[in-house]
Amino acid sequence: MAQDLDPRLLSMLVCPVTKEALVYDRETQELISKGARLAYPVRDGIPVMLPEEARSLSD
Repeated sequence: MAQDLDPRLLSMLVCPVTKEALVYDRETQELISKGARLAYPVRDGIPVMLPEEARSLSD
């Protein structure tokens, strides 16, 4: 079951590569950085903000 990320936490998080705001994708449990074209995983409600753990987004 997908869980929501705390909106207060989401408002504080930025992409470590571009420093831009992130968009939470509840279905995939990922934080999306549109500028870096990366999707950071959220595991057990904890964002994993490491670029090497992120998935590249394709067109």
